[in-house]
Amino acid sequence: MAIEAAYNDGAGKLRGNGKTEPPLSSIKTPLRDGDIERPDDEAYANAWFINANSTTAPGIVDKACKPVLDSNLVYSGVYGRAAITFYAFNSNGNRGIACGLQNLQLIRAGEPLGSKSSPEDDFGDIEDDEDFLA
Repeated sequence: MAIEAAYNDGAGKLRGNGKTEPPLSSIKTPLRDGDIERPDDEAYANAWFINANSTTAPGIVDKACKPVLDSNLVYSGVYGRAAITFYAFNSNGNRGIACGLQNLQLIRAGEPLGSKSSPEDDFGDIEDDEDFLA
C-alpha cells in the first residue's frame, strides 16, 4: 500500500526528535471514510476518498493525452485518473502522511457531485440606479 510505503520512507521525518516514529494507526492519513467524514453528503455514502492537494495547478489531459483547456470540463463527478504521490510530513508536531496531486486525465463526463449556483442566480439583475448599500 502506498500509504505504508510513505510511512516507511518518511520514518525519520515522522520520528522528529523522538526515538521512535508514531504508529501508522495514530497519525493522519489522506484516506478517508465518506460515511464518517461526510455523513450528510449522499455522494460520499458507502465510499472512501483520498484528500489530495497541490500548491500548483495539475496538468490536465483527455483520453488521448491532449491538454484540456476548458475548465468547465473539470468538476467534481467527472470520471478520470489521477497521478498522486504520498509523503510523510512533520510540521510543528502535526505528523502524518499527505497526498500530493500531480496530473489528471479526464475519461468521461459524469453527474456533478453537489451543486453550485451561478453568479447570475445569486445576484440577479440590479438596476443601474439601485444603491445596494442603502
